[in-house]
Amino acid sequence: MARKLVTGNFAAGHALALAGEANRRARGCAGGAYPITPQTEIIEYLRRFEFSKGRIVPVESEHSAMAVCMGASLGGARTFTASSSNGLAYMAENVFAAGFYRLPIVMVAVNRTLGPPWNIWVDQGDSLALRDAAWLQLYTDSHQDLVDTILLAFRVAEDPRVMLPTMVAMDGFVTSHTQMVVDLPEQEQVDAFLSTGCDVPHRLNVNRPTTVGGLTWPKETEHHRREIQDAMENVPAVLEEAINEFEGVFGRRPDGAIAAEHTEDAETVLVACNTMARTLRGVVAERRTAGTKIGMIKSKLFRPFPRQAFRDALSGVKRVGVLDRNHSPGSGGIFWPEIATSLSDQSDTIVQDYLVGLGGGDVTPEALDEIVEDLLQRECSGDPVWKEVAA
Repeated sequence: MARKLVTGNFAAGHALALAGEANRRARGCAGGAYPITPQTEIIEYLRRFEFSKGRIVPVESEHSAMAVCMGASLGGARTFTASSSNGLAYMAENVFAAGFYRLPIVMVAVNRTLGPPWNIWVDQGDSLALRDAAWLQLYTDSHQDLVDTILLAFRVAEDPRVMLPTMVAMDGFVTSHTQMVVDLPEQEQVDAFLSTGCDVPHRLNVNRPTTVGGLTWPKETEHHRREIQDAMENVPAVLEEAINEFEGVFGRRPDGAIAAEHTEDAETVLVACNTMARTLRGVVAERRTAGTKIGMIKSKLFRPFPRQAFRDALSGVKRVGVLDRNHSPGSGGIFWPEIATSLSDQSDTIVQDYLVGLGGGDVTPEALDEIVEDLLQRECSGDPVWKEVAA
């Protein structure tokens, strides 16, 4: 394993490429590629990589990029791509189709604000706009977390108990274009971790002609959606198995669906994901040193939403603050109602939403400290709080 100083985009491209190469003894790999800031470097990395049995196909749009992925996956290849912002929005029709086809495609989503007005900085509204597609969604807080989570995504997506596409999200520019020292895996390690190869059980076969995506009646559609729900419910257990196997191969243990810190005695807990969680960690440490019974949860798995994990981690907590770098017009933050409904049986728990860092605003320790102060003084939940931060 090589330790290198690399950007998040480089790290993502490396992980995707090695996962694709690991399927060279099966049906190879493929992906559709279309550039968009801030993910273009991922596509450039993949285009340069010399696959033994695979190809990255440049296309004319994000919609076509996902179409290539669907075709390749239906052929049995290990398949992947990357996109961002309005590219994800343009891809949406095929994103839904890939989930309903039960294709284990892995896509890196570099979170960027949807426009207009045009804004190239981080906001999770692009990936979360696709939250009702039949895709797993995983959020990462660092370059190392990104690499590890991409490899976990292939392992979970291709498991026969799941067989669903998976989106791995990182913060645009904050992660994609900054550099950190990362343990980059070697090809032999990825080969070992993904040793079973990609096996799409319903792949197209010229010896068994079949139709994909034909017309169905309401009863069949209902059954189809229930099968997807059952697969989603299998994800937490499959993810935990994959993490155990990852630790055996790579010698380190990635975080699971959620990572609870200092919650054992906490009366107040804040929930965050992606790089906001790293900033929050320092704020929580300072508050605990000062004697405040406070903890935090880093949320990685958004779909399926790990309701039971949140219930267990937040049992008996008096106040929960949810940091949302996203906005659902007419509602508020998107993580907030998911957590609130997870804790619906804890009627005495205050669950307060804070919208922070929308459009790429810098989420500073000072801004988070002000949020903590507001939460500590609350006696009941209120409407979502808009916390404006410096651009």
